Amino acid sequence: MSELALTDLADTAARIQSAIGSVVEGKPEVIKLALTVLLAEGHILIEDVPGVGKTMLAKSVARAIDCTVRRIQFTPDLMPSDVTGVSVFNQETREFEFKPGGVFANVVVGDEINRASPKTQSALLECMEERQVTVDGTTYQLEAPFMVVATQNPIEMEGTYPLPEAQRDRFMMRLSMGYPSTRDEIEMIDTHGATSALDPLEPVTDAAHVHKLVRLVRGVYVADPIKEYAVALTSATRTSPDLRLGASPRATLHLIRAAKAWAGLDGREYVLPDDLQALAVPVLSHRLLPTAEAQIGRRDAAGIVADLVQRVPQPEPRR
Repeated sequence: MSELALTDLADTAARIQSAIGSVVEGKPEVIKLALTVLLAEGHILIEDVPGVGKTMLAKSVARAIDCTVRRIQFTPDLMPSDVTGVSVFNQETREFEFKPGGVFANVVVGDEINRASPKTQSALLECMEERQVTVDGTTYQLEAPFMVVATQNPIEMEGTYPLPEAQRDRFMMRLSMGYPSTRDEIEMIDTHGATSALDPLEPVTDAAHVHKLVRLVRGVYVADPIKEYAVALTSATRTSPDLRLGASPRATLHLIRAAKAWAGLDGREYVLPDDLQALAVPVLSHRLLPTAEAQIGRRDAAGIVADLVQRVPQPEPRR
């Protein structure tokens, strides 16, 4: 990876972050994590209470890139064919024609994904993992880059269907917006109180350039001790007495890919242990299931992962 390429990556990333930051006030860390997922070829699950900007972040990521964008509003009556597409019989040609569904775009915004039935949620499984859709025995490839940015309300709210473990495992990260600070909320009122926040947001790059940056991120170097450290972190979740379901091998792969993108955003062509530590909670916690005892003790998956990060030994520096 050349120095020029790293400079280009950092410059484009800064412009995208600035564009999203003009809409999503006071959340630079969340924006950087979202951009990390984009460059790591992953998908984002944004979970929080209503009204804190989940959908606005998803739309801002899509708007900042000049690419194809589709929004799917997940509701209890949404059908799998609405997501993937359907074959329709053409009376004139006497043949079936494929009508693409909502996933045929570079960025797919899945709003309130856990309000749809599990059957409809599962329509995303193939496209998220394999970047393709199979309908009536025919496979259709999705264009690169491809990213699903899904939002969901907490599962204890009315009208929600918990995402199954297989679905959650396909999301590279789960992010939480949180409430803004008083200053940021006042600034949001001043800036966006009279007009739509997305109106002034113009694309700062296009899909072709993002695809080039993705290929650059793939070339970020990961030393063997770093790979072993990533495996040690995920393995620790599988043996933790506080968890009844640990992280999968896919989680290890997602952790490494995210660390490559995180390093690239910082202008480095190699991954450090600090990168894995910074990303462990957003990458791993949503895939884990705490035991009943841990839940009674009010220990959630994020806290358990944070404790494991402190306990798992780091790789020894080379002399």
